[in-house]
Amino acid sequence: MPYNLIRGLVLKVFYPMLMLLSAFMKGNKERFQRLTIELNNRLVKKNRYNTKNILLLLPHCIQVDDCQIRLTHNIFNCKRCGRCEVKDLIGLAEEYQLNLFVATGGTLARKIVMEAKPEAIIAVACERDLSSGVVDTYPMPVLGIPNERPFGPCLNTRVDLNKVRAAIDFFVKA
Repeated sequence: MPYNLIRGLVLKVFYPMLMLLSAFMKGNKERFQRLTIELNNRLVKKNRYNTKNILLLLPHCIQVDDCQIRLTHNIFNCKRCGRCEVKDLIGLAEEYQLNLFVATGGTLARKIVMEAKPEAIIAVACERDLSSGVVDTYPMPVLGIPNERPFGPCLNTRVDLNKVRAAIDFFVKA
């Protein structure tokens, strides 16, 4: 059975069943979402891509909350002060010539995907947004990287830059 078909079953059948199950098993929803993202990533990595038309999609909460510059309309307005990882993510996008956008939620993320027309997506977000975004964009290959939330949800989140670079390298060099 081709891996993309298995991926479709995971995202379109298994994931909704897990979300239904999570309604009865309090406290497991995020764990089930993380499992779905991990399964998706493993199945995406079973295929080969070799594309430079990659969209790197970030959540708005990756920016420090007291920054005076709003990046949701143009991330390249960043002053690159180094207080958050946006500077480094812009550097990666420039190095690999990627499309780089910040989304404030799922509706804007879907709009960005439709307008950018990428061949692959690397998405950074919380498990909830990642799992639903991966499902919404299937069959497009998406590698999801859960963000780190040292200050709680939606506030000054972080991402492991090594994981972002590895995901880029996977799509570029596969």
